[in-house]
Amino acid sequence: MSTTDHPALAADVRDLMDRQAVVDVCTRMVWHADQREWAALKEVFAGEVRLDYTSLSGGEPAVLSPEQIVDAWSQVLGGFDATQHLLANHLVTPDGDTAECTASFQATHRLADPFGAPLWTLGGTYRFALVRVGAEWRISGVVMTATWADGNKELMTSAAARTAG
Repeated sequence: MSTTDHPALAADVRDLMDRQAVVDVCTRMVWHADQREWAALKEVFAGEVRLDYTSLSGGEPAVLSPEQIVDAWSQVLGGFDATQHLLANHLVTPDGDTAECTASFQATHRLADPFGAPLWTLGGTYRFALVRVGAEWRISGVVMTATWADGNKELMTSAAARTAG
């Protein structure tokens, strides 16, 4: 059975392919960050990205370039001994050349600390906005909503200090 003979089937296949590609690019964001693959991390983002981490750190959302995001994340995440960001329960809503993906996350950060616990784990949801750029999906917005945390939050400051000096 050919999809060209069945337009509805062709549309369903395109929809499934878009949904999988959206999940893939969101997963690549956290994978490349955890693996410290900074050049590859830049490739998951659109030319401008609206980042909103205000649930964790307050302040205001920011619009940044992929280079600015990677520079900032490498300064903090690069200071940890290890990180692991897990995404699950992806809900994808494609709409032409844009899409939204909401996913649950759990992020564990490890750093040996002689004065406190070596782990800080954070959980909540990510809401990704995506745009199609050519044949690829790119992340154009990230809203992280922290709903729980456990462990030593001060590790973020210690990790950033390791890369600054």
